[in-house]
Amino acid sequence: MADPQSNARLRASAGAPTSGVIHVRTRLTADFTVISNALAQRRGSAVTVGVAAYILSLPDGAPVTIAALCEHFSEGEILISRALRELEEAGYLERRRERLPSGRIRTRTCFYDVPGGDSGGDGNGDGTDGPVGPGDPDGSDGADGADGPPEPPKPPRPRRRPVGEDAPLPAAPAPAPLPVPDSRHRAEEPAPLADADPQAVAVLSTLRRVDPRLVLSAREAARLAPAVSEWLAAGVGAREITELLTTRLPDRFRARPAGILAFRLREKPLPVPVDNAEPPAPPAAVSMRNCDGCERGFRSAEHDRCRDCRSRAELAAAG
Repeated sequence: MADPQSNARLRASAGAPTSGVIHVRTRLTADFTVISNALAQRRGSAVTVGVAAYILSLPDGAPVTIAALCEHFSEGEILISRALRELEEAGYLERRRERLPSGRIRTRTCFYDVPGGDSGGDGNGDGTDGPVGPGDPDGSDGADGADGPPEPPKPPRPRRRPVGEDAPLPAAPAPAPLPVPDSRHRAEEPAPLADADPQAVAVLSTLRRVDPRLVLSAREAARLAPAVSEWLAAGVGAREITELLTTRLPDRFRARPAGILAFRLREKPLPVPVDNAEPPAPPAAVSMRNCDGCERGFRSAEHDRCRDCRSRAELAAAG
């Protein structure tokens, strides 16, 4: 009897994928950074992921201000600040203000591997106090083709003492309260909209009629109103200021329109020139009189005949 035959398709042999990326793994033992897939595969801006990966690779204490990041990346301040803001909203970045004994205020920046988490260790960033194991930095255990079983990772040291031990756990320090800004910082805040010049606020509020994109908030209008008041005090009319702020705007705004308006109002206008010279006296009016030759009315203070009669008399005398 013949062997039974099967029409089922044979299972494909495992191997390199026929499409997509092919990873070439290399075991790293130094100079590498562990990044979660949730952060590396985060949807949205590639600048945000790149800034996050760069900050994770820096040692503790390295500056991560916008100016320091702009010196490393080719992107400008707007994209860098937007990336930091997205990381802060997602919970990866936290900026705290602390008051120094001298009274000055500084900003401390904390970066988390997991949004809202706590590294709690000695700076490994993987949530443990011990060193990183000899496996691959991406969490794989010997997937790079090495012979023999991989070495087991070292167990992490416990963070807390067991309940049965006599030594009590040290109390966690209470989070420092946010400092209250002093009078100097309050003076830098923009004045409320109610205290702004009503005429300047009216000019700013009517900009959206010319360009619907120029929608300002109450805080932005209060911040721009003093500059508009200076232009109005210099003798520039509301129509001229509106034309100055709305002419040749970019097709696409990369930031709030208030920044572009503040840039155009940064210069102080020249005051209206004062003319001390007396205006010239108007010419004296010459009364009407009738020509002695043709009785036609004309204006003249010297002649008794009109121009036509004088021309005929000169022709008769010449001829």
